[in-house]
Amino acid sequence: MRLVEIAQKLGCTLDGDGNLEITGVAGIEEAQPGELTFLANRKYVRALHSTRASAILITKEDARPFIAALRSPNPYLDFARAIELFHPAPHYAPSVHPTALIADSAEIGVGAHIGPYCYIADDVKIGNHAVLHSFVSIYRGARIGDNFFAHSHACVRENCQIGHRVLLQNGVVVGSDGFGFARQADGRWYKMRQAGITRIGDDVEVQANSAIDRATIGETAIGRGTKIDNLVQVGHACKVGKDTLLCGQVGLAGTTHVGDRCILAGQVGSAGHLTIGDGATLTAQSGVPTDVPAGAIYSGYPAMDNLAWRKSVALFHRLPELQKELRALRAEVARLRGAAI
Repeated sequence: MRLVEIAQKLGCTLDGDGNLEITGVAGIEEAQPGELTFLANRKYVRALHSTRASAILITKEDARPFIAALRSPNPYLDFARAIELFHPAPHYAPSVHPTALIADSAEIGVGAHIGPYCYIADDVKIGNHAVLHSFVSIYRGARIGDNFFAHSHACVRENCQIGHRVLLQNGVVVGSDGFGFARQADGRWYKMRQAGITRIGDDVEVQANSAIDRATIGETAIGRGTKIDNLVQVGHACKVGKDTLLCGQVGLAGTTHVGDRCILAGQVGSAGHLTIGDGATLTAQSGVPTDVPAGAIYSGYPAMDNLAWRKSVALFHRLPELQKELRALRAEVARLRGAAI
């Protein structure tokens, strides 16, 4: 594909030879002649001088590089779109595999692809153009919108509700039992019936081996456009807002409320019954025992304002030195007191 064609498809401004033939896309350090790369992270500016790529996506403000360029207001986003030009998503023809087991009362829209060994229970309703790859289980009473895609071994439990254009990666469980047990007089644990549901909004993606528990009563809810990474645990009755990112190994204890457009980086953990305000960012491995204000950037454990945490970490590394100085000062004070007596 010629570079000028890519520029037209992406809506970018061309700077250089538009007749260059582009055969693929790659990162700036790995790219080879004939490939398109991008620059979004300024740490890679030095790689501009060594990249072997034939063309690069850059911002409109960047200096002209040594190779042809496509100027974009968001090079990272347009690189994501460029990937699709060379690696379109696989197409799944409408069909039902003979090993799939579908209840007579289930309703499935037009254009569905139901792969090997899928199970769809009674009273399930699935919209148009669904793809259930293989070994997907949809329990009784589930409601799922159009353009649903479930990779192998994904599971949607009973009565859960899923919107349009939702993507479940391998091993995702929607509506698994919440972790609810009541202690009995003899010390044993009595399992609480998890009678609620999980509700997932439109345009949500849940990545591999994540679990979104159903509520004990009521519902666990994931807002429109939210993206959930691998190995994330969303506890019962949690509410997660719109366009929020939950990165790998995030754990939300029950009844955590996360606002819109939040970012919880890897291994963030929250105690239950707290609120994380809209637009908040929690950096990696933060532990959240209390509410987080809207728009805040918190770090550490217990999570605190990021600037205060950075100062605290810098101080922590100096503690042995400060302790030594303190001991010396105490010894000097004691000596001066003895001399005065």
